[in-house]
Amino acid sequence: MKIEVWSDFVCPFCYIGKRRLEEALSQLPESAEVEVEYKSFELDPEAKRNTGQNMHEKLAAKYGKSVDEAKEMTRNMTEQAKMVGLDFHFDTMIPTNTFDAHRVAKFAETKGLGKEVTEQFFKGVLTESKDLGDHKTIADLAREVGLDRGEVDGVLEGSDYTEVVRAEENEAYQIGVQGVPFFVINRKYAVSGAQPTEVFVQGLQKALDEEKKSSPFEDLSTEADAACTEDGCEVPPNDAK
Repeated sequence: MKIEVWSDFVCPFCYIGKRRLEEALSQLPESAEVEVEYKSFELDPEAKRNTGQNMHEKLAAKYGKSVDEAKEMTRNMTEQAKMVGLDFHFDTMIPTNTFDAHRVAKFAETKGLGKEVTEQFFKGVLTESKDLGDHKTIADLAREVGLDRGEVDGVLEGSDYTEVVRAEENEAYQIGVQGVPFFVINRKYAVSGAQPTEVFVQGLQKALDEEKKSSPFEDLSTEADAACTEDGCEVPPNDAK
């Protein structure tokens, strides 16, 4: 089973959705083979690296509300985060441009550390209030999960993986992704948003059950032996009709 997840590191519900997906996966049989791939999505591609605002201030400005009203908006997210073991700090959270972080995450995939970097970036922004638009911060976080600091600096200083990130973002638009998190299971089922864990469990189990089916066709064959396999050919008797 393959699960593709479009998300952005500054998206609170993306981190919550990640935890709920992980909880759902833990409920599948041990024999289930699952591949999870995290894909790039920018909630605000035009965002500046240094906004000088915390998340409450940015939300207040974006929606024309007071900071107190913005705090009320985030209270529900904070409570939902606690339910999956996450501790959000919107007062000190730093909104920023995440494009370079996505590039480093794509580089991390080539080193077999994509999932580790994704988790580290979510944690850094949403629970530790780190500035993911700052190249030094990105490199520090990436190094903590085992990436070579010099190689990460090289990615950040250049334009490597720009096309990969843009391709994944374009793919999201092509399949109709309008918000994140967005989960695609076996390119057949989609889950939009940080749905309750049981929704993920139902979707995953449905996909798993379909994979267990031996064939999607109704077998109308009458001759069991008139076929060749890698072990040789079975020749039916001469009187077979």
